[in-house]
Amino acid sequence: MSRTLALAYGTIAYAIFLGTFLYAIGFVGNFVVPTALDGPAAAPFWRSLAVDLGLLALFAVQHSLMARQGFKRLWTRIVPEPVERSTYVLFASLALIAMFAFWQPIGGVVWTVEDPMARAAIYAVFALGWGVVLVSTFLINHFDLFGLRQVWLHWRGVPYEPLGFRTPALYRRVRHPIYLGFILAFWATPTMTAAHLVFAVMTTAYILIAIQLEERDLLAFHGKAYADYRRQVRMLIPLRRAGRAGAAPSSTQPAQ
Repeated sequence: MSRTLALAYGTIAYAIFLGTFLYAIGFVGNFVVPTALDGPAAAPFWRSLAVDLGLLALFAVQHSLMARQGFKRLWTRIVPEPVERSTYVLFASLALIAMFAFWQPIGGVVWTVEDPMARAAIYAVFALGWGVVLVSTFLINHFDLFGLRQVWLHWRGVPYEPLGFRTPALYRRVRHPIYLGFILAFWATPTMTAAHLVFAVMTTAYILIAIQLEERDLLAFHGKAYADYRRQVRMLIPLRRAGRAGAAPSSTQPAQ
């Protein structure tokens, strides 16, 4: 693959991701976009539930499998290394697009909040969650995380160098602020439907599993530095532990 083609490929993959990310906000929040988590049931409950669980499983398998270092070593025998990250981002976006297209609302309300002030507060948490996700990606180098830095350096003929190991801002308080932001965004809804509850429960369960897989890779990659960081900084609850964190994962972390 030529350098220019790799740059174009990475740019298109990033553009698809960006559109998917913006669509996801509306999809989870039930506004603006044509398809959303919630709505009246259009099919029998068990069939809709099976479809939704299958879509969630598709994303979980893709997102975790392609992020593993062993898979990357095999995958880069087929896909040029400079576009490996862009390809991962593209496949993750396609899995999400499939979810948006084929998601089946289940109907039924688990709980609802009627007070206007309380609803506003919940929507504020929803917005905060997405904001934490976006800010956290820039703290660890947004463009490296989503493959643009790799193809840009390749286009310039500059060898790729992984970013350093550091503790920028939120990463001094919690090891996985991106995942924390997603959990806030997925659970913060004034009207919790059955489909939304399935989505929130399953994505939270996936996040907890993904963190274990990711940290196993980070320990293998960074060794004692990450082990010390893990002892000093909490996983998802932003409360300081005794001592001071000395390092945080850069955008080289494998499962984002």
